[in-house]
Amino acid sequence: MRIRKDIFDNEENEILLTAKISDAFAHPVRIKILKYILINNSQRNPIHNKDLVEFFDYSQSTISQHVKKLVDADVLHVKRKDNFSEYYVNIGIMGKYIDMLKKLEL
Repeated sequence: MRIRKDIFDNEENEILLTAKISDAFAHPVRIKILKYILINNSQRNPIHNKDLVEFFDYSQSTISQHVKKLVDADVLHVKRKDNFSEYYVNIGIMGKYIDMLKKLEL
């Protein structure tokens, strides 16, 4: 059975975004990092790489790889201050992601 392409034409961008974000969430460490940043953002605490390395028992390079995946999926915003990068959860994209997942319900 073939699925007609035109069924998904209007939703193509949403489908691609859902897949990209879902891929970023495919590793438990990334979800932990996201949760840690979200909690600190809600308390107005800026989060830097060094904070993540101190909190999690992973090397700086491992943390950076996971953060890069979240940034590439637009789940995290990066704000440059002096020689540091501050991380913030992109609440707007998270809301879109949740809405898109709700559309998948039958």
